[in-house]
Parts: sequence; structure tokens; C-alpha cells
Amino acid sequence: MSNIIEIRDLHFSYDTESEKPAEVLKGIDLDIAEGEFVAVLGHNGSGKSTLAKHINAILIPTSGKVLVDGIDTADEGRLFELRQRAGMVFQNPDNQIVSSIVEEDVAFGLENLGVQYEEMRQRVDDALRAVNMYEYRLHSPSQLSGGQKQRVAIAGIIAMRPKCIILDEPTAMLDPQGRKEVLAAVHMLNREHGITIILITHYMDEAAQCGRVVVMDKGRVVLDDKPERVFSQVDTLKKIRLDVPQVTELAWELKKAGCDISPEIISEEECVEALVRLLGVRS
Repeated sequence: MSNIIEIRDLHFSYDTESEKPAEVLKGIDLDIAEGEFVAVLGHNGSGKSTLAKHINAILIPTSGKVLVDGIDTADEGRLFELRQRAGMVFQNPDNQIVSSIVEEDVAFGLENLGVQYEEMRQRVDDALRAVNMYEYRLHSPSQLSGGQKQRVAIAGIIAMRPKCIILDEPTAMLDPQGRKEVLAAVHMLNREHGITIILITHYMDEAAQCGRVVVMDKGRVVLDDKPERVFSQVDTLKKIRLDVPQVTELAWELKKAGCDISPEIISEEECVEALVRLLGVRS
């Protein structure tokens, strides 16, 4: 499987009022294959959102390279093309909605591309169906819940038919039901349409559902593996002020107490099965 994202020795610094720029990313090397579902974790200030903005060319490297589907993000002449390959969804859906009717909002990017009406109509309908928002196509976004608004924002990206979607803490401002709706839509896009998903999040349970977890700290990648292997390193994560799923922490505490239990438990079902074996309970 080929890589859709290739990042090599990425450094990025913000200009400050002092003579020395503030370095946020410090030599990131990262490959993401087509069709992967990757969570990026990190404490506030770790650089995870800055990394996300480089993938969509909102920011340009101070040094190093970022390639998206073979396109160098520093190539201004291909910026429009790049953003058709990699779309970005931000934290606050209200900041992304530009129209007073849902279907018009989803069509906004296509109109800018000059897509013909018949194709635009089909793309908008398909995108709204993909996130289970078709029945709301004639509603005003102001009538929608936070989770519904975020799904409309995702539909606007889907209509552009990108190969990759970067979501920068898309559920941070949502209630539990809204989080559930958005995550279900994103997982469906990955599973059924093969869209590469990069999810920036601070929710451990969201990351545990992904195929791969990248952990950042102080502008560097410190862990990069399957969720169960990353979360089993409880001591390392706690040192950089990150939590782990509650069931993982329970297994970790039991392991420290001398119990024969796997430290790579990340779901409630796995935890129940392990406890049943541990306690010798028979059905």
C-alpha cells in the first residue's frame, strides 16, 4: 500500500517578538498509508494541531518536506490541487458553515471549483447521505445540533472527494451524543470509502478505536504503534501528562499487583473477558 502522507525532518517555528523564534515541530518523520485511520495524541502545546495544519498546507515547513499524495505542500502553484486531495475539518463547526441552507453549504466548495450543476447535485446528495444528513438538506444550519453541524462540515469536505480527511479535535465542543454521531460518520468513511483519516484528539477512547496511534510531546513523535501497544505504555504516557483508557489503567494496576493479565487491553469487552479468566468465573 502506497503512502498518501510523507513527512521528512519537518521543523516549524513561529516568529516571536524576541530574537529567537519559537520552535514547535522539531524534526518530525512520519508516513501514513492510503486508507489508514490514524489518531494523533498529545498534551496542549505538543504540536499536534500544528502538524495537522502542515498536512493541509495551512502552514509551510520552516525546513523539511511534507508530501500529500506526491504534492509538496510548499508548492504554491499546486495548493488548490492539494486541498482537493486532503480536506480539513476544524474544532468549531460554526466557523466552517457559510450558507443559510445545509445543501448550499455542502455545495460551496464545488461551486468554487466550477463543477457542473448535475454533478454538483449528485455529489452534494451523496455526501449528505454518507453522513446521514440528507433529510436535513433544506434545513438552516442554525436549527441543527453541534454534532449535526459537524457532520454537515464533514459532508462539505466529502463532496470534494478527497483521498484524505484531517480532523482537528472535531468532537471537542460536542456533547456525548454529538461525539458519537461524528465518530460513526468518520469510521464509516474510512471503512466503506477507503478515505484516509487523520484524527487529532485528546479523547483516549476515540484514539483506542483507530488503527494506529501517534503520540507527540514537545514537537516530537514519541510513540507510534497500534492502540493496544501505545496504551500499554502507561508510565510513558503519564510522564507526558496523558491518560489511558480506564480499562487499560485497571489492567495496568492489576499487572503491577502481580495478576496475570495482559497490559494491552483497550476495550471493555476485552477487560471483562480477562477478568473472567483471572477470577476463574464459569458461566
